[in-house]
Amino acid sequence: MLSLNGITVRLGGRTILDGASAALPPGSRVGLIGRNGAGKSTLVKVIAGMLDPDDGTADMPRGARLGYIAQEAPAGDATPFDTVLAAATERAALLEEAETCEDMDRLGDVHERLIAIDAYAAPARAARILVGLGFDEEMQQRTLDSFSGGWKMRVALAALLFSQPDLLLLDEPSNHLDLEAVMWLEDFLKSYPATIVVVSHERDFLNNVVDHILHLQGGKITLYPGGYDAFERQRAERMAQIAAARANQDAQRAKLQDYIARNSARASTAKQAQSRAKMLARMQPIAELANDPSLSFDFPNPSELRPPLITLDMASVGYGETPILSRLNLRLDPDDRIALLGRNGNGKTTLARLLAAQLTTMDGAMASSGKMKVGYFTQYQVEELEADDTPLAHMTRVMRDASPAAVRAQLGRFGFSGDRATARVGTMSGGERARLALALVTREAPHLLILDEPTNHLDVDAREALVQALNAYTGAVLLVSHDRHMLELTADRLVLVDQGTAREFDGSLDDYIALVLSGDGKGEKAKKEKGKDGRKAAADRRELDKALKKEARDAEAELAKLTAERAAVDRAMFDPSTADAKFAKLTMTELMKRRADLTDRIEAAETRWMAASEALEGAG
Repeated sequence: MLSLNGITVRLGGRTILDGASAALPPGSRVGLIGRNGAGKSTLVKVIAGMLDPDDGTADMPRGARLGYIAQEAPAGDATPFDTVLAAATERAALLEEAETCEDMDRLGDVHERLIAIDAYAAPARAARILVGLGFDEEMQQRTLDSFSGGWKMRVALAALLFSQPDLLLLDEPSNHLDLEAVMWLEDFLKSYPATIVVVSHERDFLNNVVDHILHLQGGKITLYPGGYDAFERQRAERMAQIAAARANQDAQRAKLQDYIARNSARASTAKQAQSRAKMLARMQPIAELANDPSLSFDFPNPSELRPPLITLDMASVGYGETPILSRLNLRLDPDDRIALLGRNGNGKTTLARLLAAQLTTMDGAMASSGKMKVGYFTQYQVEELEADDTPLAHMTRVMRDASPAAVRAQLGRFGFSGDRATARVGTMSGGERARLALALVTREAPHLLILDEPTNHLDVDAREALVQALNAYTGAVLLVSHDRHMLELTADRLVLVDQGTAREFDGSLDDYIALVLSGDGKGEKAKKEKGKDGRKAAADRRELDKALKKEARDAEAELAKLTAERAAVDRAMFDPSTADAKFAKLTMTELMKRRADLTDRIEAAETRWMAASEALEGAG
């Protein structure tokens, strides 16, 4: 269906794609993945015909239709419904011709074609797609200009899906969607009748939708069968093979160099030494797999506070005189990990802003600890970073009373060390800017970290690093995200924001996904029908999961700390010149005793971690 043949693209003197080649099977659903800045969007633009490569071609069968969302969102007085219907250009042209055609033979052909393309069922299909992406009947009939940019991009996505191209190109389609719309999109794409190429950084989305992974790295592309987990397994095997090949080559290189050094000066062996020198020069180095040190998220841990951090008692919140959420009864403790569920527009961000003290209650009460610090991350903070400034300038402004060393230390926690601290923000990727925004909002070691869609600019590896950092962080976390992998691994409590209020969701994330996919929009009513026994069992399971996840997090944090300390002891034993001050004065006997003690504690922490992890798997 799609053949990529030796595609090379150079931009600004840098080679982005370097002879990239792959043949995609007809009807395949392909996930295009790679690190931020690897060139995924560039490759998509080449496929879409929006960018001419310096060399190579992207070939499709003659007459095949390609669909791709332009960067500009639709606007104007048209409605979402009319905009989506208009995307079926052949249908629109045939209907217009049917209104004016006077040639009865031609009119018959027109009606036959309308029946063949199922034109008369199109309005119902358009409405179903819009509903799936979050547009109720009233929203479908509003003008486009009454919507935000994110909702307009949903209209563009709906129009593209409705047009049913032979090759569907999607570049991070979930960025403007909530969890509910992402699940609907997955279901839609799984039954899509033609070829799909989708750029995505969401592990679950890729596992549920695609049957091939196209991995872009170092300007080259490699096609793997299966979803993302299958790709990870195959990549791990490939990394092991490359590491073994590098080790073998390094050994060969060392042996050749040693022979040349020992035999070049002797006349009897000079010829053989020259031959081996030529062999050494021809030896091509095996490329080392990328290991990006900038995958760094290290949230400073807060001081301890007594629970609760925040209590809401029949509180209402909104804008002006209009409440968005009412009857809010919620308690947040220092070790809580909460995910807010519910469609965009239901009030998740409003609740987050209330908890961050950016809004005040209109009715009821909100009590919070006077010493509590809150770090609140939103996409707006990423977009508002000064392009001409550096990370060091940004952090210096907000840490006015801190020493230069403290400013540098906070930047270093998030990978902005050395030259990266003084690079212009305008030259950075979206992922780097997101890390900088997180560094800024956590500078005071907040007790409560509120993250509103923190993964939109992060690739798969960066998301995994963020999950690990959140699990090591000892403060409370409130998450709004459509990334299920992140929610599964970090959230202990689920709170559903729906029907003008927020309440605990009695069940797991899988229960919520099943509820949404069942098409029951009544939310909590369906859950209540399970009865008190079901609710109690779900609540008990949630409490058990929370305790087990905390136990696993604590053990993992202790394991990391003990392992680092043992590494420091090893340095003191084998390289005293680099030893930490607290170990430098110890005798070798004392160091060996300390190492043995640390090894025992590491084994105990590993046992705790494995027991908690296995118990979690069993509970799931």
